[in-house]
Amino acid sequence: MSAMPPLTDLDARSAVGDGPAGEATAGRVAPRGVDTTHGAILYLDDVTVSFDGFKALNGLSLDVGVGELRCIIGPNGAGKTTMMDVITGKTRPTSGTAFFGQNIDLTRLAESEIAASGIGRKFQRPTVFEAHTVFENLELAMKADKRVRPTLFSRLTGEQADAIGETLALIRLEDAVWREAGLLSHGQKQWLEIGMLLMQQPLLLLLDEPVAGMTDAETERTAELLNTLRGRHSLVVVEHDMDFVTRIAGGGKVTVLHEGSVLAEGTMAQVQADARVIEVYLGR
Repeated sequence: MSAMPPLTDLDARSAVGDGPAGEATAGRVAPRGVDTTHGAILYLDDVTVSFDGFKALNGLSLDVGVGELRCIIGPNGAGKTTMMDVITGKTRPTSGTAFFGQNIDLTRLAESEIAASGIGRKFQRPTVFEAHTVFENLELAMKADKRVRPTLFSRLTGEQADAIGETLALIRLEDAVWREAGLLSHGQKQWLEIGMLLMQQPLLLLLDEPVAGMTDAETERTAELLNTLRGRHSLVVVEHDMDFVTRIAGGGKVTVLHEGSVLAEGTMAQVQADARVIEVYLGR
């Protein structure tokens, strides 16, 4: 593959994207009216979700700090996916409250409005435009005016090209910039999807089993990526791979869900030593 051209020259190849100059810059997130003066980006308080009498969430309460990387673990059926569905507006809680910062009531917004407010979600299976190049995927994901006329006649500004370049460096796909996404490895597709979320300038990233199906080397690189994003963004990571959780949790907080509520919370070492967690999830 030929070497990647300077990003300042990439606008000549652009066919999509005409956002305000400098609006998308990886690692520098502009606030969108989210009040985090109390230090938390996400509040869930006594959230219950019932499906035909079954409580997928049962009085779930937790909060995530600004810039925090929070790991969520627990057995299948613990409520992890339903929790993410509530945060992103896919599922409405039967009772309880969910706030983005102190002032944005997530239970009153549509999914698209929640995404626009600064919450990005990555599902377990990567979803990329396989017939498009890595560059085109990032460009399509950029916050921009997607109406027909701007799309046909737009060219990237220098700062938009810089934003793509910064994201490429973060996800380590500079050498694959002109490769079709369908030709990438599973791990590379996962990184590309994370990059696409970053192009949307999220304040909070929700990642569902980001290393499922990855090789050991890809898992290691993903841990490095998430540790790099820590502090730049707030992250909630749902994962079953305990070695990976240990790599990214550090001394931070790990939340264990069971039967729709918080069973235990603390450092990885603390939850691993908790008799209740050992009984219902980790085993002896």
